[in-house]
Amino acid sequence: MNRYPLWKYLLIVAVLAFSVIYALPNRYAPDPAIQLSGQSSATVIDDEVLNIATASLQREGVEYFGGEATGSNALIRLRDREEQLTAKRLVQEALGPDFVVALNLAPTTPGWLEALGAVPMKLGLDLSGGVHFLMEVDTDSAVSKRMETTHREVRSTLRKEKIRYKSVRLLRDGSIEAVFRNEQDREQANDILRKEFSELIRDLSLGDEDTYVINAAMSESAIDEIVDYALQQNLSTLRNRVNELGVSEPIVQRQGGSRIVVELPGVQDTAEAKRIIGKTANLEFRLEAEPGALTGRERFDYRDGSGLTGELESRVVISGERVTGAQAAFDENGFPQVNIRLDSDGGRKMNLATRKNIGRRLGVLFIEYKTRMENRRNDEGETELVPVQYAEKKIISLATIQAALGVSFRITGLDSPAESSELALLLRAGALAAPMYFVEERTIGPSLGAENIELGVKSVTIGMALVLIFMLVYYRLFGLFANIALGLNLVILVAVMSLLSATLTLPGIAGIVLTVGMAVDANVLIFSRIREELKNGLPPQSAISAGYDRAFVSIIDANLTTLIVAIILYAIGSGPVQGFAVTLSIGILTSMFTSIVGTRALVNLVYGGRNVNKLWV
Repeated sequence: MNRYPLWKYLLIVAVLAFSVIYALPNRYAPDPAIQLSGQSSATVIDDEVLNIATASLQREGVEYFGGEATGSNALIRLRDREEQLTAKRLVQEALGPDFVVALNLAPTTPGWLEALGAVPMKLGLDLSGGVHFLMEVDTDSAVSKRMETTHREVRSTLRKEKIRYKSVRLLRDGSIEAVFRNEQDREQANDILRKEFSELIRDLSLGDEDTYVINAAMSESAIDEIVDYALQQNLSTLRNRVNELGVSEPIVQRQGGSRIVVELPGVQDTAEAKRIIGKTANLEFRLEAEPGALTGRERFDYRDGSGLTGELESRVVISGERVTGAQAAFDENGFPQVNIRLDSDGGRKMNLATRKNIGRRLGVLFIEYKTRMENRRNDEGETELVPVQYAEKKIISLATIQAALGVSFRITGLDSPAESSELALLLRAGALAAPMYFVEERTIGPSLGAENIELGVKSVTIGMALVLIFMLVYYRLFGLFANIALGLNLVILVAVMSLLSATLTLPGIAGIVLTVGMAVDANVLIFSRIREELKNGLPPQSAISAGYDRAFVSIIDANLTTLIVAIILYAIGSGPVQGFAVTLSIGILTSMFTSIVGTRALVNLVYGGRNVNKLWV
């Protein structure tokens, strides 16, 4: 009686071995490090770049070890986490603005564990420190961009309606000035603007040389709508980009009227995150300017570094906002390309522009907003390095239009598969409605995170010690069984969270502490039931069997109701609340296994199949 078959013992041993292996990586603390990468994915990070970086650290006495370059990035491990910010500043000054230097944590998990897919749990922002970006959205640029589009549409509408005008131009203050030779034309134009462009406030006046003028400016409500759209579009795009990076439990939220906060807890590749998140990459498709044409034109360099230039029309056919899909691929000659799909409006505009211009060349203009450090004098007259934002516009390709294009086409002329993959990622994640600049970059409380971990471990240790002592004193040998199962429960809990790539936060530690208390609840019910059965006169073996069998329903009911609450918390909560719900849910499931199956196995090993006269319970 009270015997387990061999396969159940083997199952428990297998679960324990599996859990130990996948919980073990959490014993290896990561090294503080800085990571180097290029502003462009095509930038090569070799030993020469690494030597420049390490030399700057040596000059200032910053201790490091294990520097390694992979071609696309480099990692320098530091001895002291407190020196990360200093090391980042020194290396950034040494390498200049063409490189991204970011804080990182370098894993120290042994290779044999990594080969098995065993990785440590990700830590939340309150434990690992993470990375915090504060970004400023250039809302003025969004309004200017909309006015440029409106200016072109006004001219197109007036031509379509065959209304004669002397000039229609966009003024420096962002308003549109339309000049007419007679009052009748102005009145007709004003009626059309009132119907077609209700967001414009119009002012009629007399100009020089007996001309009649309409000054149109964006209304305040329309400006507010544009700004709000720009913020929402950028928020959505940033969230998509963060999702592409695979960051667990990130925070991307609006702050004030024009700023966005991005917090990335436990991210492994902060340099890549900074480049992808901070890059305001967009595309513009423009026709090549024809010699002698009166259209506005601009000259741009090619992005391949060949030194060649090309002239494009100022008018934009479509921009990256119309892109709905983008995939990196290779053409028939093995060169990298990006296959692009547009929305219906973008496809219509592209078809209209290319249908009428077969034989001409269509340029693909890559626009990237960057930051460089420049010497500027402050209010005290001292020279200091300050970040300055600038726009870099370069031609990716300038190809002849062979046939009318539609919603699907491809971009060629890229330098490498890495560049095509990055461009596809940025376009797939969505275009930014307005440029953004880094206002602040910092780590979130690495020392506070270490203190939180220390306090969290201490709370789990103290809570577990008190439970262990109580169970030993009150239930004696059976209490020892429960304590062994409790230790096994924590190992399984950590292993499952690591396998699921769950993010451990401070509320998550609270969930573990709660799980420690709840994990012995089932054993308290079982052992108390065994005592009752013994008092009722049942022999020890029958009391053990009855205790486990009759307490089972109560245990299932109690844990199931708690699990339902945890699932609801996860579904409607966010951030820390979800972290608590995850650990609580996993803890409930693992504690049921160890409390029912684990302790029963230990009891059966000691008492099963024996003639027992007394139980130490």
